This record gives sequence, C-alpha cells and structure tokens, in this order.
Amino acid sequence: MVSIKDIAKKCGVSVATVSKALNNQSDVSAATKTKIQKVAAEMGYSVNVAAEIMAAFNEEGGAFKRKEEIHRMAEANKAFSHFRF
Repeated sequence: MVSIKDIAKKCGVSVATVSKALNNQSDVSAATKTKIQKVAAEMGYSVNVAAEIMAAFNEEGGAFKRKEEIHRMAEANKAFSHFRF
C-alpha cells in the first residue's frame, strides 16, 4: 500500500504538502498539486479509510465531530461495516 509519505519522498516535498495537495487545499500551487496527483496515480495511491477514521476520531480529544462523514466512510468500505456509529 502506497502512503502519502512515499509520495512525498518521490516528489521531494513534505507529507503535509502531499496531504494538502490531495485534499485540494488552496495553499499549494497548481503545479505542485498536479505533480503530486500524477505521482499518486502512477504509484496506485488510494485513501486509507482506516487512517481517516482514526484521524477523525482523534480530533478534538477523541470525539467524533464529523459523525455523518465517518458513517459514510465506513459504509463505503465494507471492511468497516461492522462498526456502529
């Protein structure tokens, strides 16, 4: 499985920059976003749903602030369908 750390290393940028580019944030230049997105696609990157769920859980002291989004992610990935939110 390809991680954003792998993409960052290949692109010569920080993990934060890769994360921002993949989330289409405005503080990354268009050229950098394009490069990162191209490398991510070439490397076969896909979002790690488990990591996203854990990150959302760890926000704000462990409280789910985005319960609907977490539920949607779990439903989208049947590997997590046994979790109840």
